[in-house]
Order: sequence, then structure tokens, then C-alpha cells
Amino acid sequence: MPFIKTRDDVAIHYNDWGTGKPVVLIHGWPLSGAMWEYQATFLAAQGLRVIAYDRRGFGESGKPYSGYDYDTFAEDLAALMEGLDLKGATLVGFSMGGGEVARYLARHGSARVAKAVLVSAVTPFLVKTPDHEDGVPRDTFDEMTRNLTDDRPAFLSTFGKGFFGAGMLNFTVTSEILQWASNLALQASPKATLDCVRAFSETDFRNDMRAFDVPTLVIHGDADATVPIDVSARAAARMVPGARLIEYGGAPHGLFFTDKARLNADLLAFVNG
Repeated sequence: MPFIKTRDDVAIHYNDWGTGKPVVLIHGWPLSGAMWEYQATFLAAQGLRVIAYDRRGFGESGKPYSGYDYDTFAEDLAALMEGLDLKGATLVGFSMGGGEVARYLARHGSARVAKAVLVSAVTPFLVKTPDHEDGVPRDTFDEMTRNLTDDRPAFLSTFGKGFFGAGMLNFTVTSEILQWASNLALQASPKATLDCVRAFSETDFRNDMRAFDVPTLVIHGDADATVPIDVSARAAARMVPGARLIEYGGAPHGLFFTDKARLNADLLAFVNG
């Protein structure tokens, strides 16, 4: 089982499939690199090298008590990039993983990066503040942490339904997929799960967006109830010169499953374009 050690000696688990141009897949909260199952197998079969890793505290990576902030996450990504000597890579960040892309570029530049993709990403800034009135009210995230502390499995089960847009009129997401996602989430450290709510909601990436000096693709569902498109994708696309925004009509947050065929095609076209 392959691991990379970070600068503070945390083991980061990753899968490295295929050969060709490298694509690094960065997962969202509260899942793991396994969420990329449908993208990783497809892209590797199309002649790309696909690296999907588990953020510290999640999946099969080490689970320290602390270090769940974006400066540390960016250094973990740098350890992976340097350890595997990746060059000309496309970084693909989903949800909170978009923050790793932004902070990595801000701290390390694009010497190893050819392109960037933000999928359902939290960038540039999620929470509502006096200078960011369009953000999501802080009470939303306070309630999430309370519910996680009270009954983490129950919260994650309920959260998953909104994540994938599952409901009485939507039968495209099976109960098995919801259970699969819940199982991935429950692999995570409870401390990491809690700390990352604050990290992805409260970290301000507005200055980091200036570091996007590579071709950038932004993909987001316009029915995303988890990370609203106005405060995220549309704002991010305005901040990155030349960025291309693709909005998936009716798609929820978890479009890596609900819209996997379209996402796979868009990623492949962008990497090879």
C-alpha cells in the first residue's frame, strides 16, 4: 500500500494508476480519495496517470490530533508532488479540495502544475462575514459541528442525502451509494471531521486566487445546496483571468457520481486540450 510521509511525519495514502500526463485528484469533505472511483478508472483507461490521495485524517492516511488547516494541507500536497516528482500535473480539487489547489499554488507556485480544476469547490470564501455579505451564515456551520458532536453517523447519513440531491422525486442516487459515501465518511477521524468544517468554511482564499496562473476550469452544479454556486464557482471564475466556468443544470454537490459521465468527459477534454 503506497504512502508518502509529510514534513511532520504523517503517512498520506495514495493510489497511482496509469501512465501519461499526471492528474492529481483531491477529495472533498467528509469523504476520502475513494470518492474518485468513477473518475480515476476512466481517466487512467484514457492514457493518463491518475493520483488520488487521502487527506490527513481521512481514509487510510494517518490521523494525527492536529494539523487540519489549509497551510498544512498545502504542505501535504507539496510532499506528494515532490515525492512522486510530478511535473505538468493537472490539480483537480473537489469541494474542500479546491482549497488545497488554491493554497498550494499560493505557497508553491505552478512550477509542477500545468492546469487546475475546481469542482463544486469552496473557493474563494464560503462563510458570511462583514466584508463578505453574500456568504453562508456561520450558524449553518455551527449547527453542523453540533450535530457531528452529538451523533456523527446520523448526521453524515442525513448530510449525504442533500450532498447527492437525493429525495422523494430523485431516484438516480441509490441507497447503496448513500451507504457507500457514509462508510467513506465514517473512516475519517472524528477530530479531523470537526476541524475541517471550520477549515473549509472559514478559510479565506480570495488572495490565493491571484496565484492561478495556469489554465483553469471551474465546474459546479447550479442546484448545489451544500456549496451555493453564486458564492463559490461564479465568484471564483470572475477572479481567475481566463477561467472557464461550466455550470451543470440541476446538478447537486456530489456531481462526481450523479453527473459522472459528463464530468469525466469534461475533465478528459480539459487535460488533453
